[in-house]
Amino acid sequence: MCYTNVLQVLELSKIPIWAKERAEDDPIVMGGGPCTYNPEPIADFFDLFYIGEGEVGCHALLEAYQENKRQGKGRRAFLEAAASIPGIYVPCFYDVSYHEDGTLADFKPNIGQAPSIITKQIVEDFWAVSYPVKPVIPYIQVTQDRINLEIMRGCIRGCRFCQAGMIYRPARQKQLECMKDYVREMVENTGYEEISLSALSASDYEDLKELSEFLIDEISEKHVNISLPSLRIDAFSLDVMKKVQDIRKSSLTFAPEAGSERLRNVINKGLTEDMIIDGATKAFQGGWNKVKLYFMLGLPTETNEDAIAIPILCEKIAKQYYAIPKEERNGKLMLTASSSFFVPKPFTPFQWASMLSLEAYIERARLVKHTFMEQLNKKSMKYHYHEADISVLEGVFARGNRKLSKVIHSAYKAGAMFDAWTEHFQNDIWSAAFRENGIDMAFYTTRERKTDELLPWDFIDIGVTKEFLIKEWDKAKAETLTPNCRIRCSGCGAARFNGGVCHESKN
Repeated sequence: MCYTNVLQVLELSKIPIWAKERAEDDPIVMGGGPCTYNPEPIADFFDLFYIGEGEVGCHALLEAYQENKRQGKGRRAFLEAAASIPGIYVPCFYDVSYHEDGTLADFKPNIGQAPSIITKQIVEDFWAVSYPVKPVIPYIQVTQDRINLEIMRGCIRGCRFCQAGMIYRPARQKQLECMKDYVREMVENTGYEEISLSALSASDYEDLKELSEFLIDEISEKHVNISLPSLRIDAFSLDVMKKVQDIRKSSLTFAPEAGSERLRNVINKGLTEDMIIDGATKAFQGGWNKVKLYFMLGLPTETNEDAIAIPILCEKIAKQYYAIPKEERNGKLMLTASSSFFVPKPFTPFQWASMLSLEAYIERARLVKHTFMEQLNKKSMKYHYHEADISVLEGVFARGNRKLSKVIHSAYKAGAMFDAWTEHFQNDIWSAAFRENGIDMAFYTTRERKTDELLPWDFIDIGVTKEFLIKEWDKAKAETLTPNCRIRCSGCGAARFNGGVCHESKN
């Protein structure tokens, strides 16, 4: 939702917005990060994209740039050299054609240096790669105004809606002693008063118990607070959080994602209702009375019954709190449930799925809100839902093609800016931009793709195979679970990268 801001950055920098209009003296505009796993909607604005983890290929790219300068060669020569570096995608060296129905017909390189398939770059020796132990300390307050300690990259869980869980495979973790050294250095170097453990699922870090005990024993003495996001709510996690948090001020976060167990099986969440209730009960017995629960609406195969299962599950959780004797409770229960709307992402088993229409999303959210008001403990519960129109636009860009660059440019020129912030989002501007360019949003959102359709991101190889994603798509429809990577390898394809969970048993 920040694509128009990219155009603003270029314009304020006096760099031509369209890559094809840049001259020899203009800077090279490069993109990276998760959105590059489908760069096509913004491909016309960038000279190149780096696909993968930056620690691997940045040196080769910078060396190619320096060599190009030494030889006195121009912009085109550098882009040709860059195209031959693993993980680098140069959009101008690829031609795109479409069928009459708007689907992608062909995507192929137009010069010899550009590969037909671009393979993501990953850090295989993750535990040994350097880490920024002297981060720049900003003069202003920023969102991540703390020490961020990355303990693990990737995830073993395989939730079928989660792009990060697929593109960062295989799951890799840092060694415990290495983490201890980083903590000591970063606390000394920064003066920060809070440290956060960063991971998609911190509970799956195998040395979490030892690392947590180290942080409690050594860091808390220096009055440094410890933040433990992405934890499963089990007995161990609750015990750790109780030691590092002020229970009266803090809240616990659950992410069941779906209200019904059937739908949690569809998305491969692997959480039974008993597990959720048991976790909540242990939290309440431990003294917590503030609980946040995150859900999604509009997931594949979802019915109205699945949707109203959200407030019904919240009511069951609330009952567990009030089952505790009054004198043992920590005041009134404050349960906050929120739901976002499902947006299919590239390189997930749901990349072929359809989204609901804007009207259907709103109707489903209203149904959930109405059902909340019917619950016995409704005064202890709050419910919020994400803006549906923003979610629909996210769905367009998530799976979009190069035709969308014209829409983004039109919307920017009409004043679209900071669209990720609700107070700045203007849906009428975007609707006009789509009409102006003759593009139907529904083509990108409510249409279910066939598994043999050529997708805009199919030229990227993330290691996880399309065959595996199709198998998971079929298992979702059959409501069948896939075990996590430490229980059993499911043959996703990521094992060809020499590192992480795929090779743990071989070491």
